Amino acid sequence: MAEKQESNKKSRRGRRSSQPEINIGMIGHVDHGKSSLVQAITGKFPDTHSEEIRRGISIRLGYAATEFRACPSCPAPQKYTTEKKCPHCGTTTKLLRRVSFVDSPGHKSLMTTMLSGAAIMDGVVLVIAANEPVPMPQTREHLMAIKILGLAGTGRIVVAQNKVELVSEEEAIKNYKAIKKFLLEYGVREDVPIIPISAANKVNIDVIIQAIEERIPTPERDPNLPPLMHVARSFDINKPGHSPLKLYGGVVGGSLLQGTFTVGQEIELRPGFNRKGKIYPIRTKIMSIRSELGNLTTARPGGLIGIATELDPSITKSDGMVGQIVGLPDQLPPVWSIIDAEVHLLENVVGAEQEIKVAAITTGESLLFNIGTARCIGTCIGKGSATASTSDAPVLRFRLQPPICAEKGTRFAISRRVEKRFGLIGYGFLVDGQLANLEEYR
Repeated sequence: MAEKQESNKKSRRGRRSSQPEINIGMIGHVDHGKSSLVQAITGKFPDTHSEEIRRGISIRLGYAATEFRACPSCPAPQKYTTEKKCPHCGTTTKLLRRVSFVDSPGHKSLMTTMLSGAAIMDGVVLVIAANEPVPMPQTREHLMAIKILGLAGTGRIVVAQNKVELVSEEEAIKNYKAIKKFLLEYGVREDVPIIPISAANKVNIDVIIQAIEERIPTPERDPNLPPLMHVARSFDINKPGHSPLKLYGGVVGGSLLQGTFTVGQEIELRPGFNRKGKIYPIRTKIMSIRSELGNLTTARPGGLIGIATELDPSITKSDGMVGQIVGLPDQLPPVWSIIDAEVHLLENVVGAEQEIKVAAITTGESLLFNIGTARCIGTCIGKGSATASTSDAPVLRFRLQPPICAEKGTRFAISRRVEKRFGLIGYGFLVDGQLANLEEYR
């Protein structure tokens, strides 16, 4: 009886817990203080992987969630906080909304990881250090990435001028003007705020929260549509030496774009397994759902969630399921093995050490595509059909390896291997293609 009462208590706690409703990306050049700013806002350091801790840089996407609150007695910006009691006057604060932060790697070799994270971002904080020249290579590359993926034109950007404690007032002003000039050159709206902060000393964190509240609204999402979730991380949560009789199933993490998920539902992951050219969508069951802020019975759109499944944890460990799309069986977008894409190329390669003009894509060339949270190699096999194109841009045909799950009209980033790494050269829209042959799930 006591066990049943305890179970009921846990169930009620699960129902009361709420998930974040918006994802804010933390982007910028390596070592400019993105992770430190996430920690200053949320109280949690997002880099938890052992190699990240050893090297002091983000390698994988990091996550942390918090509640934005406001004191009814204090003026702005002092009224903005994440504490339940106002740190200035002690008054109980009012909940504004729950927010997830997605911390992106800033190192040049990890750009594709940042692009995967950008697929689930509703807005961004661009972190630029006050003690370094503007722009640094990945500052430029990250800004172009969110522009390519459609975020920059919306104005859902806040710029944090970090590490102002390391420079004089004159140097900070000079750096501010350089940031302003850089943003204008890249077509960012002139009214985007640039806020001087010190993440290390938690200076102007309330101003950052105010700017996010004013500049990055929670998107409207339809919970009544069929559920659709991009997988951005996946895990094996079992510890070494765990008893085989008590193993937990694999966990997939990401953000619902639409619809809802409920514990106990059967779900499908596409594309699923790719075995010798055959595609096997995966079906499994939701065992539990959790956000950074607690357990959930039902997950709604917005914010980051982790779904525990009945999957063999060996296939979810080390982000093995990143790029999959999760939904209800037979209600997911098509899986494509060949696509016709409307291609838009940039003038110069973004992120290269020196200026390199972007050459036309040639038949037989292999490129890297970031489509949602998925990454695949697209090999150009000639011209595509332009009948579904919406502009005069060229339409090219690509063979994909591995195949990807996406709706027609999906926008994606295109990168080419330059200087021993992949550099952004443009973007494309999926206009048509050839569907992959899906095998029956076994």
